[in-house]
Amino acid sequence: MHRFSSNTAALTAAILVSLSCSDAQAQSKALDRVVVTGSRTAQTQDASLAAITVFDRSDIERRQVGSLIDLLRGVPGVSIANSGGAGMVSAVFLRGTEARHVLVLVDGVRMGSATTGTFAFQDLPLEQIERIEVVRGPFSSLYGSDAVGGVIQIFTRQAKGTPQINAQMSVGSFSTLKAGAGINARGESGWYSVHAGLHETDGFNACRGRPFPNGAGCFTDEPDDDGYTNRSLQLAGGWAFSPVVSLEARALRAEFETEFDGSFTNEMTGAQQVLSSRLEVKPSETLMLAFRLGQSEDLADNFREGRYSSSFDTERRSGGVQADVGLGDGLLSTGIDYYRDEVTSSTAYTVQARTQKALFAQWQQSFGRAALQLAARRDDDSQFGGKTTGSALWGLSFSDALRLTASAGNAFRAPSFNDLYFPGFGNPNLRPETSTSYELGLRGTPGWGGWGLSLFRTEIDELISFDPVLFIPVNINRSRIDGLEASAEGQLAGFDLRASATLLDARSVGAGVSDQRELPRRAPRSAQIDLDRRFGEFSAGASLFAASARFDDPRNRVRLAGYATLDLRMAWQFRPDWSLQFAGNNLFDRTYETAAFYNQPGRNWTLSLRFNSR
Repeated sequence: MHRFSSNTAALTAAILVSLSCSDAQAQSKALDRVVVTGSRTAQTQDASLAAITVFDRSDIERRQVGSLIDLLRGVPGVSIANSGGAGMVSAVFLRGTEARHVLVLVDGVRMGSATTGTFAFQDLPLEQIERIEVVRGPFSSLYGSDAVGGVIQIFTRQAKGTPQINAQMSVGSFSTLKAGAGINARGESGWYSVHAGLHETDGFNACRGRPFPNGAGCFTDEPDDDGYTNRSLQLAGGWAFSPVVSLEARALRAEFETEFDGSFTNEMTGAQQVLSSRLEVKPSETLMLAFRLGQSEDLADNFREGRYSSSFDTERRSGGVQADVGLGDGLLSTGIDYYRDEVTSSTAYTVQARTQKALFAQWQQSFGRAALQLAARRDDDSQFGGKTTGSALWGLSFSDALRLTASAGNAFRAPSFNDLYFPGFGNPNLRPETSTSYELGLRGTPGWGGWGLSLFRTEIDELISFDPVLFIPVNINRSRIDGLEASAEGQLAGFDLRASATLLDARSVGAGVSDQRELPRRAPRSAQIDLDRRFGEFSAGASLFAASARFDDPRNRVRLAGYATLDLRMAWQFRPDWSLQFAGNNLFDRTYETAAFYNQPGRNWTLSLRFNSR
């Protein structure tokens, strides 16, 4: 495995040692956060056996980041590849797995395009998000296909109490304008939330590509600004009919217009939409039933200089039932999941729909200082047949503040419609990609907050790769990924701290030209430190991120240089309900790329005015 540079290693070690030796008594809110993604049941974050990173609304507003991608950067095990700024295609790699190996849920509903097999992170506005849970490790045993590297679950805005109004207006570099406003309220029996948002930017030149015949990047040279517009609206509400029965429903739609550099298309309009409903019935203290219905849509129309080119619209309808049964000191969760994917496109796919049905069960129990979580699932896909997955997580607490964890599990990812059926490209004989993962962790929860170390290995078989001879995707490659993650979060000497570091050795080990090569666009070494502090009505903070060099291609011929960026932020809460914020990003104006030939923003700034009624 590669090593950190001496400076990065020394800095990370110093931070972890100082934190572990601290006698600070401040309590971190992270210990009390309730999470659900790691077990499909509610539990506090420190009780979870899975490796989880959580961002809530206060984290989002304090960090003053510009997008969901910017927020996820620096999460342990996460690598980002962005194709040129706001609204451009962004890939999220979790623990070295492929971007298609990350399952994304919004309010419990599966998201993503059935054609590409990935989720458009760039088109979900941060202003519509209340909380994010990033769970690392294989979770097909709970969620089925795609959860090879982990699960990212996004929860939209919540209602908290008496009527509250929030509003925000931001201006910044690249002629950027952001605005949002909402209202929410929660009473004894019901609640509602409404929020609207707007994001407009002129952007910058996304790509410095070279045209044919010796093309690269976007295979064209269009030195113009590539703008982006996003308009979003969220509606949600719920009602408790009695102490036993409650119902909630949510709707979110984000419409976008994107300009980019491309030889065949250079404009896109579309939308991300998710609808969800959940009925809970709790007839006793030991039994709860949850019934879910959901629908997600990924809609995209492509143009070339305003002239229509193609459409790729996918719809996923889902439903499920889950029963949580308390049995003595244990909790049994079992249920049924169902979803159906449909494709409507100007491209003639041979097959335009498929279904997946699944039965799952999970057992959680504590034995004194030990805890156990066992899960198994059987998925039946109308295209490739059945797949069985399982996982086991175990934890042992040496004291109230120190815990050892270990886990093992397997996962799979079903081929996408593009993999299977794209005309002249798809291969209907593809098999699902499969993986086996192991993890050993150590976590501490001292008075100031929490820290964690995780050592993991993932082996992926039947990896889908493009065969240049047959000119179709085939199951030929294998990957082996080894990694070490370190993280810390809490309050220390008056500072709010969040720090992480990742060592990663992700390699292809299959036959062919990429045998024993590094997997592209994953940084072998990365680290981030966030520090914030309040000074009465003022606050200030900084984020330092660093990533080592990596390769852009499977053959390891195109090298992306390592880089580091420094962001600073300030805020002034000049009234109880009003605050003024300023963020300066990439202060040293570093030039860097996370995907070859695609530019990233240089030094930039944002000024924001926020109103949050109390």
